[in-house]
Amino acid sequence: SPIQLQYVDKTGLSSRVSRLNPRWNEIDETTEKSPDPDARFEVASEMCGQDFLGMLTHIVESDLPARSFVDEAVKSRFEIDPSGEIICLPSGGLPWKGHLYDLEHEYNIKDPLIKYVLYTDQAGMWRIQAVTVEGKGFENRLSLPKEWRGVRDEDLEKVAGIEGCTFCHASGFIGGNKSFEGALEMARRALENGK
Repeated sequence: SPIQLQYVDKTGLSSRVSRLNPRWNEIDETTEKSPDPDARFEVASEMCGQDFLGMLTHIVESDLPARSFVDEAVKSRFEIDPSGEIICLPSGGLPWKGHLYDLEHEYNIKDPLIKYVLYTDQAGMWRIQAVTVEGKGFENRLSLPKEWRGVRDEDLEKVAGIEGCTFCHASGFIGGNKSFEGALEMARRALENGK
């Protein structure tokens, strides 16, 4: 028989609003009566407003400005590597996946699709991240080579034959290098390995 889930996520906005309704047996200790539903509605309304404002702020101040950076990276991808399968972003942390998929459709980029994104993390280390298959969050277009996965530092430098390697995630979706040149070389070798 199939396994039945025991846990259901009840942390979404509608669940949080619902929990503000007075419980069937709830008594306000100060009035010794059931809590005022109108006062609870005001709390729920404020919470929904804050949630909406937070999402709107994120879209306006983060998502939308990020598009121009991803657009520039897509347009200049052949300057990074002649394959056109590697892009470089000016910094990490900017939301790029949705924009990348949209821009590939907009510019009719099909063969080859972009496989890797290079960027720096908050500590200044260069990252190479595999682009996922659109709509499939855990399936990469081209994962980093199997022999690199789960290997770190000097051991990874030896296995990959690339100076400055810091890590490769066990699933092959991301890796790191101390320099841009090293991360770019990791991407190029991963492309060669995948052909």
